[in-house]
Amino acid sequence: MVLAIIADALQIVIFPVFVEGAMSPADDVLDFGIAALLVNLLGWHWEFLPSFLGKLVPGVDLVPLWTMAVANVYRKSKQIAVAEEENREQHPALKDSNRP
Repeated sequence: MVLAIIADALQIVIFPVFVEGAMSPADDVLDFGIAALLVNLLGWHWEFLPSFLGKLVPGVDLVPLWTMAVANVYRKSKQIAVAEEENREQHPALKDSNRP
């Protein structure tokens, strides 16, 4: 999450450097690097694709899309973890199935 916030903050605070959107090589390098790092850290998620494509459009790159994508991935992972925990509580026999 911190990495996504930093990337979005760089694109917003250093606006004159990245004002060209898709035409800015610095913006492209930042977005490719952030996309690679996030996929490496979190795995591939479909939320990253619209964020990456949105960053190529001038003006839209001022929206914190990386932060929103990572927050959505985190929200989904928490929902999955809660569902799995509820499933274990409903089926106590599954808890002890790994014991010899």
